[in-house]
Amino acid sequence: MAKYIRTLTIQTDAEIHQKEVPLFRGAVLNSLGEKANLLFHNHLDDDKFRYSYPLIQYKRLGGRAAIVCVEEGADLIGQFLTETSDTLKIGNREIKWSTRRVQPARLLIQTWEDTFQYHISRWLPLNPKNYQLYQNTEGLVEKIALLENILKANLLSMLKGLDIHLDQELIVKITQLSDPYILYNKGIGMSAFNADFNCNLTIPNNVGVGKNASIGYGIVHLEKKDNN
Repeated sequence: MAKYIRTLTIQTDAEIHQKEVPLFRGAVLNSLGEKANLLFHNHLDDDKFRYSYPLIQYKRLGGRAAIVCVEEGADLIGQFLTETSDTLKIGNREIKWSTRRVQPARLLIQTWEDTFQYHISRWLPLNPKNYQLYQNTEGLVEKIALLENILKANLLSMLKGLDIHLDQELIVKITQLSDPYILYNKGIGMSAFNADFNCNLTIPNNVGVGKNASIGYGIVHLEKKDNN
């Protein structure tokens, strides 16, 4: 079942470090206080969480603080834009809030006969269970096949959260893969990858997939084809 999905990408003038993205998220939440809608933080009562796909995502794009909103998230972001002050406190420093670029988009999400070329950065595919499976897998081809299945599962999870059901098989083929590197979140080290992959699904630019997609991990963007 094909479906049109709305996205809204807001890039600010504020330069931030990648490690400050969770602090940027906290600054947005602090500015909204108790008025913050569930989609801004995904926290339910009694220390429970909304585990569905995050519709408001905090990122560093082009070296600057950015927010990517999907579907209902695009409707709610106006609450923050109209109520926020001119400055946000990120950790121990203040940044001036000013909008550099606003990019609305509407994209038909479906599978196609052809594939598209994508890049994913800061992707966290390995949880404790599949980390051991990855470590015990011998051979690069087998490791890539495992990661392709995980990426496919990440994309299907995103589609489920957007209430999209595919009419044909999702194809994911990793064409280039970085060596794993360690990223830290809340003091916990996680194995991250960057990868180029081909996929027969249309994926909105700059959305996140996989673990910690709401705070700048697993960012996907379309690679431009070389027409020469």
